[in-house]
Amino acid sequence: MTTFTPATAEDVLATVQWAVADEAPLEILGHGSKRAIGRPVQTGHMLDLSKLGGITLYEPEELVLSARAGTPLAEIEALLAAHGQQLAFEPADYGPLLGGEAERGTIGGVLATNLSGPRRLKAGAARDHILGVHAVSGRGEAFKSGGRVVKNVTGYDLPKAMANSWGTLAVLTDVTFKVLPAAQTEVTLAIRGLLDEHAAAAMALALGSNAEVSSAAHLPYPVVTRLAEGHLGREAATLLRVEGFGPSVAYRIGKLKDLLKDAGPLEEISGEASPALWREIRDCVPFVGSDRPLWRVSMAPADGHRMVMALRMQTAVEAFYDWQGGLIWLSMAHGEPEADLVRAMIRKFGGGHATLMRASEAQRAALPVFESPSPALAALAARLKAEFDPKNILNPGRMAA
Repeated sequence: MTTFTPATAEDVLATVQWAVADEAPLEILGHGSKRAIGRPVQTGHMLDLSKLGGITLYEPEELVLSARAGTPLAEIEALLAAHGQQLAFEPADYGPLLGGEAERGTIGGVLATNLSGPRRLKAGAARDHILGVHAVSGRGEAFKSGGRVVKNVTGYDLPKAMANSWGTLAVLTDVTFKVLPAAQTEVTLAIRGLLDEHAAAAMALALGSNAEVSSAAHLPYPVVTRLAEGHLGREAATLLRVEGFGPSVAYRIGKLKDLLKDAGPLEEISGEASPALWREIRDCVPFVGSDRPLWRVSMAPADGHRMVMALRMQTAVEAFYDWQGGLIWLSMAHGEPEADLVRAMIRKFGGGHATLMRASEAQRAALPVFESPSPALAALAARLKAEFDPKNILNPGRMAA
């Protein structure tokens, strides 16, 4: 395999133009931290963006940051933290989950995979914070879209179109994101010992209140024992995060305690323990260190626990709920993805979509890793692909056979 490691946007353009002329498909990656998600890409050449790094613009007062696509996310987060700011959508780090190293993700990969974290219900995902991109299409043409401010435009919103494209439409060379101030205070309220059904009801009650809960999760046994170095103990934990100014957080936590006083035993998690806990939930730490197939399921919150219970009647699974819009992580204990069963259960209990986040290369090659889109969305995706990459040069087969 030939590996190209461009250090400038001009180098990227020249490489893609060569690939188009020779009809030589390219696998696109930054540091490869999410390479094991999606179908295996069959190419003889790799475009490695790890040398295309560096923050090109940061204006804390304007809440805007630009960086080259290969810039490590850890470098960006450290700079923002030093200025009391953050990427509010909390992009996850899936390196360890996929058997790799932590903190290897790049800012270009964040947008290409549309990463988010437990704050998604409130803050959205990467696509909701992107302002502009510079990129090279599969036609071998450099283009830019968006800028440093949010504008309303007609036609395709190209920066958002790059989100969740997994490198199949264009090679990102530079991205501009909106950043936001970090919360002054964060406290997590834990309800202990709830069954999944009762936890779903408690989370719905809390999220529907005026306490402005920014994240909610439910960790059944034995998943709960694998977080916070085991300090959460063995009882199931239903977690509610509240963020903001200190007095406001204290008041809202008090409101939640009053609202949920009959739900079960309550305890507060504060200081560094709270953000550390949510980082572990974000990165799916309970299922790190295993090679079992892993699903990321999104469906209506009221139906999630019912689907999991019905699934457990037919196969052995472990699950926990990161309630950013009804998100469930499923670890398949028997070592088989059982894709037909999982997706049939989702359809039976209200519908949703499932992504196979971890599986062997053979399993990922044989199964639809991503949910099949509706006919209308499939037609739109096909038009976008024909417009941006008509020769199927970029990451061929990554998202669909």
